[in-house]
Amino acid sequence: EFTVKISLFAIPVLALFGASFLAAQTKVGIINIQGAISSTRDGKKAGADLDTKFAPRRKEVEDAQNEIKNLRDQLQKCENTMSESSKQQIARDIDTKTKRLNRTMEDAQAELQQDEQKALQTIYQRMQVVLDKYAKDHGYSLILDVSSQQTPVLFASNGIDVTKDIIDLYDQNTGGAAPAAPAPAKP
Repeated sequence: EFTVKISLFAIPVLALFGASFLAAQTKVGIINIQGAISSTRDGKKAGADLDTKFAPRRKEVEDAQNEIKNLRDQLQKCENTMSESSKQQIARDIDTKTKRLNRTMEDAQAELQQDEQKALQTIYQRMQVVLDKYAKDHGYSLILDVSSQQTPVLFASNGIDVTKDIIDLYDQNTGGAAPAAPAPAKP
């Protein structure tokens, strides 16, 4: 009976030491993949391209918002001196323009999200290749993405964050890297 108790006690202790030994042999890293993607040269270029593409849409939305604001101001200023039919006409114009503006904004937002997803997916696929190679070359058993709020990582040391390394390696591998600084001259 005594040896059974020791055996039952020894199993969890051995399991604990075994798990500790394995954990000591496991190299873990973290990455903010969203930040990494947007920080690469390709990510910055994609963001700038989207800004350029959607600038006319933003201007159109701003103009429509200003027009609606001006109509509301006009209605408020002239409320006491304006005929009832004029007030109703301006109110209908405000309502029509507001509905049109909302549809325009929804369409623009949907198109922007679609274009962003397409650009991000392309960069993500290339980054995944870089990340896989980096993890294998540096002996990582696990790299966790901490960019989402649903990530179960509550704490991680800055020393295991590989985000900057992946950004630099991505830029080097895609030809977007800045030239290396020349080595200092030896005295």
